[in-house]
Amino acid sequence: MLKKQKAIFISDGVCLLLLLWLCFALPQRLFTSPTSYVVEASNGELLSAAIAKDGQWRFPVADTIPEKFVQCIVAFEDKRFFEHPGIDILAMSRAMRQNWRAKSVVSGGSTLSMQVIRLSRKESRTVWQKTIEVLLALRLELTHSKSEILQLYAENAPFGSNVVGLEAASWRYFGRSPETLSWGEMATLAVLPNSPSLVHPGKNTVRLIKKRNDLLDKLVSLKQIDQATANLSKLEQIPGKPQALPQNAPHLLNRFKSEYNTLRKSQAIKNDGTRIISTINYDLQLNLNALLKRYNNRYRANDINNISALVLDVKQGTVVGYVGNIYQPENKELESHVDMIKALRSPGSTLKPLLYASMLNDGFILPRTLIPDVPTQIGGYSPQNYDLGYDGAIPADKALSRSLNIPAVKMLQNYKYQRFYDQLKKLGFSSLNKPADHYGLSLILGGSEVTMWDLAKTYMGMARTLNHFNDYKGKYNPHDYDAPAYIKGKRDTRYDGYETQVSSVLSHGAIWNTFNAMEELMRPGEEGLWEQFSSSQRLAWKTGTSFGFRDAWAIGLNPDYVVCVWVGNADGEGRPGLTGVDVAAPVLFDIFKQLPNGKWFQTPRHKLKKMKVCRQSGYKAGEYCKDIVEELVAPSGEKTALCPYHKLIHLDRSGTYRVTDACENPTDMIHMPWFVLPPAMEYYYKVKHSDYKLLPPFKSGCGDEGGQFVMEMIYPKNNASIYVPVEFDGRRGKVVLNATHRNTDAKIYWHIDGDYVATTQNYHQLAISPQPGKHTLTLVDEKGERLVQIFNILDKEKS
Repeated sequence: MLKKQKAIFISDGVCLLLLLWLCFALPQRLFTSPTSYVVEASNGELLSAAIAKDGQWRFPVADTIPEKFVQCIVAFEDKRFFEHPGIDILAMSRAMRQNWRAKSVVSGGSTLSMQVIRLSRKESRTVWQKTIEVLLALRLELTHSKSEILQLYAENAPFGSNVVGLEAASWRYFGRSPETLSWGEMATLAVLPNSPSLVHPGKNTVRLIKKRNDLLDKLVSLKQIDQATANLSKLEQIPGKPQALPQNAPHLLNRFKSEYNTLRKSQAIKNDGTRIISTINYDLQLNLNALLKRYNNRYRANDINNISALVLDVKQGTVVGYVGNIYQPENKELESHVDMIKALRSPGSTLKPLLYASMLNDGFILPRTLIPDVPTQIGGYSPQNYDLGYDGAIPADKALSRSLNIPAVKMLQNYKYQRFYDQLKKLGFSSLNKPADHYGLSLILGGSEVTMWDLAKTYMGMARTLNHFNDYKGKYNPHDYDAPAYIKGKRDTRYDGYETQVSSVLSHGAIWNTFNAMEELMRPGEEGLWEQFSSSQRLAWKTGTSFGFRDAWAIGLNPDYVVCVWVGNADGEGRPGLTGVDVAAPVLFDIFKQLPNGKWFQTPRHKLKKMKVCRQSGYKAGEYCKDIVEELVAPSGEKTALCPYHKLIHLDRSGTYRVTDACENPTDMIHMPWFVLPPAMEYYYKVKHSDYKLLPPFKSGCGDEGGQFVMEMIYPKNNASIYVPVEFDGRRGKVVLNATHRNTDAKIYWHIDGDYVATTQNYHQLAISPQPGKHTLTLVDEKGERLVQIFNILDKEKS
């Protein structure tokens, strides 16, 4: 009796242990092999994929399995799959009989459930391992549905060579997704996992065709397809060598790979998946690739090898087009693997609208405030306009639309580069990793480095802010300047529970004025006549060219899209003609032709203020401004200064001469407002503005009103350092000094270090060759007015 009880106890214990083993035998994840990184377009189309870390083409888990594959694989491998509990007794018995008769293994009798277990364990095929597979297959059936088991099989079955899983096999052998395969193509794939080492495309063609055709006949017998379909499917060719997978967004794929850990931590991707459905518009992406390829073919004639473009959806805050470079991996010299959207490059003039908007926002200027445009030296720094000319003075919006460098530097000098540096930081420029003093005034002319990503993100934030001027009851959403999302659905949660703010980096009014100024740029080629065509899009846009013609930029926007284009060489080599307006702007406008034509920004009228502005100077109208216009400006415009260029002058009764109370009775004077620029500004301004009226001369016997601003040095400025080059014949060259006088007929007497040098009249220029060192320049006019300045001639040998 005791022996019997002991036997029962042992039997129960073994059963309990077996039950516990079955409960914990399967790991939480059956398959842990690395998978390929896959990027799909927003419509599910495959854009790009990369091979897995172990050298296998193995796609991540798919949502569904094509019904054709289910029918084919069940018919070929396990016809009673939906009836058995994980093992098929009839199939195993048949296999044992066949193996006994053949005295070798000719049939395994494994079910699909057992094959899933075998694929996950990768153990040798022995009787013992077969027994474990049977038990684990039963366990698998208890915790997984039939469709889940089929999905595990479809994702992990070998399909020959280094191809694992149905989806990878479909793309490698047929160049299409499995959902689009025909019955003949699906039948071909269904027979491959049975013996992938012997039967795969490119080898054993006859055997592969026979297996496929046998399966098609079996599908007919099972009434899955009709005979006509089978006959037509048998005529289809089997695939040859594996095909390359699509590489329509390879740089976005690499971005996804590099940001994978960050995205996983932020839960932007789930379950450690290496597949994303991106926000990319599939058709637009293909068009961008083709468009940039055409331009690249043209530009390579000038040894300009690289081009990239980024297209953002403003309203959704997403990336809809991403071409980091023209992808030509076969030509390594082109460095097409470099993602120029992430690369640090000089921005050229593309930051000028941000300075303009910042000065409007902070009340430093109004939209058309006159900015000096004269030869300028600031601490040894001498900016030059692209055309090497000068306007004397130019409205701020025109200086922006013409991308003049000297006015931009003058504006930054007024605004302070430290303040602008902080502003760029607030706008999200992540590449400013040196102190503000490192960049100085060159910050506005491309002296820093930025990425296309940060640049486009900032302009998108401005456009989003202006689009939302009515949405938040006059407040601002700080998320408007968030980075654009490229994973579908990620952006949607960003605005749940947002908190609006009373102020923003840039106000609605400042942004609106800035976009209006950017709209005035002259477009390249036939686009210059854009306003004559009703179908043409209204765009705010800006170009940029870096020093040495290394980077050509164009960025444009409307309420719906931001487009940024970069053209150049990834290795930084400059090329003649590599300018933003010549090579980047045409690409920009061709890209916008691919986009829907929308409306322009609404005028945020309750975010603007009507202000009386002096038409000539663009300043807030003062008491002596007579030609006044009303402009819509940001409320901060109230803080700007009154017009400094309109003054009250006193003329004699004839209105011909200026007078003072020393020579004319005040009752006989005519008091008249007059638009007067400082001498250096006037010197250039009058050339381009024929309506500019010079001040009348003083009446004989009348003294000057203090003489201030009668003379001004154009070059060199006070305390300037000058390098005088040596001529070809070895002699020391000369430096040309240039001055201006309010009275065009005045004589100026030039003195250097106290010694008289020369006299000039009308055109006050003097070529000299002084010795190295510090010199004092003294100018004296006929009335004794003096102008004293210091300049330093650099010693070539010491420098």
